Amino acid sequence: MAEAVLETKKWGNSVGLVLPKEILEQENIKGEHERLFVLIRKENSTPSSTFGLLKGRIKKSTQEIKDELRKDLYD
Repeated sequence: MAEAVLETKKWGNSVGLVLPKEILEQENIKGEHERLFVLIRKENSTPSSTFGLLKGRIKKSTQEIKDELRKDLYD
């Protein structure tokens, strides 16, 4: 799991994010069409503004999430 502060870039009528090379290498991201889970929080937002943000959206149990994180960290 990687963490980075990114800036948005205007692409036509859309806005996108550019992932730094270090993140691509660290997470073994090869190129286009890979699915990524991204949690977005504005840099100046307070923790209380993100509290409960994912409530009801995640269908996995806490134990399943912890097991996945451990697998990602230690495998």
